[in-house]
Amino acid sequence: MISFIMALIALILGYCIYGRIVERVAGPTDNPTPAISHADGIDYIAMPSWRVFMIQFLNIAGTGPIFGAIMGAWYGPAAYLWIVFGCIFAGATHDYFVGMLSIRHGGANMPALVGTYLGATARRIMLVFSVFLLLMVGVVFVYSPALLLKNYCLTTTWWVIIIFGYYILATILPIDKVIGKIYPLFAISLIFMAFALMVMLFVKMPALPEIWSDLEASNRNTPSSLLGTDTFFSNNPLFPCLFLTIACGAISGFHATQSPLMARCITSERLARPIFYGAMITEGIVALIWAAVSSYFFYYGGWREVVDPQTICDFLAQANDADGKSLIQYFTAPDVVNNVCTGWLGVIGGLLALLGVVAAPITSGDTAFRSARLIIAEAMNASQKQLGKRFMIALPLFAVGLGLLVWQIENKDGFNTIWQWFGWSNQTLAVFALWTITVYLAKQHKCHWFTFVPAAFMTMVCTTYILISDKALHLPAGLSYTLGGLLTAALTIIYIIWYKKQTTKR
Repeated sequence: MISFIMALIALILGYCIYGRIVERVAGPTDNPTPAISHADGIDYIAMPSWRVFMIQFLNIAGTGPIFGAIMGAWYGPAAYLWIVFGCIFAGATHDYFVGMLSIRHGGANMPALVGTYLGATARRIMLVFSVFLLLMVGVVFVYSPALLLKNYCLTTTWWVIIIFGYYILATILPIDKVIGKIYPLFAISLIFMAFALMVMLFVKMPALPEIWSDLEASNRNTPSSLLGTDTFFSNNPLFPCLFLTIACGAISGFHATQSPLMARCITSERLARPIFYGAMITEGIVALIWAAVSSYFFYYGGWREVVDPQTICDFLAQANDADGKSLIQYFTAPDVVNNVCTGWLGVIGGLLALLGVVAAPITSGDTAFRSARLIIAEAMNASQKQLGKRFMIALPLFAVGLGLLVWQIENKDGFNTIWQWFGWSNQTLAVFALWTITVYLAKQHKCHWFTFVPAAFMTMVCTTYILISDKALHLPAGLSYTLGGLLTAALTIIYIIWYKKQTTKR
């Protein structure tokens, strides 16, 4: 628990100290925000800061800081380090500056910002990437909650229809009519669930792997082979896979598509730090809590405490088979959420688990489609004040999304394929955003190192992953790291040459 407590304190201090440093670099002004200067009653609507924070938090969170942290904890306490350093120095900084850039460019979406600072070609690439990513988010977060809800009533098909119907309403109606009303409730519930689990961690004070621990020795399962991390590590090396597995709890390009939504509702630039930087730190705390819970569940035999006896017997019986599943294969992230919440928090915990696993992805999916509509409308310079014009863009998006959903259902490995490519495209989006912010800071004669270092690091992560992954080129590890390093170095050199030219012009 010492590492967990240190990481928790570090995140809080990160907001208080580094967040203020980042804010000082940006230099918030008293200029009118788009919510005031561009008010249209649809997407540009001034809302109370607490409500904007809650919507921003749920927009960027969803199930990301839960599922990603649970799977990332398989790598041990390294997950803590990535959540803390990634969140403070990369993710929260990324979200803050994307929000500020959007505010200062009239509520512009990320592709438009990329075009302004990285050029027209980068803008077109970003446009395709953004819409592709948002469609995948919407599709993934339709089917997974539908599968869970069918256990309570109706069929999967009916739940897909209902969720799609809700998505259409949330995509085309004014942001304060649906999203502005229900999101704060869901956000409060998600925060309460995380807080309750943190309290239980301090009450139980379970033994957890520490940063300085030997990870192999930390495996208290008997026999140790039950865990199954050896095979997992051989196919998914810590670098770069950890940095894509834990995305929303550290840094996520998806946030770059969501922050402009709230940049159109914020009433002052001075609220950007608590809303954008603060929401990301809050998400990092949620991810940290679930990483700790997952470490206890998998490494220290916590599954024996919270899983019902029959399921334990079933798991142990099949584990002895030649093709039996290990712990990390048998108990999926939703299983961990349900078992831990129910086992530690009782009936209320079960309801909170349902809320976290079902409502959270749904509330990420609806804003994904809404963001896609706004990005396309901005690219086409199409007004969105009339309902009919919003429908004209939204309906083709849902048609494509429905096609992807059908393919996902019909293809037995469809969900895993979409999820893995979602993870890579998500972080690639973050790379574009970080380089955009870096160029912006350089052009404003401000300290660009705040985002230059994370931009270079995430470039290395994404290029290496596409080279080493068995779902992509699947090159040998040594070659993948070498090529990834060379590509990152080349891009870094190009930027430094450009930066020196900029300083010469001053």
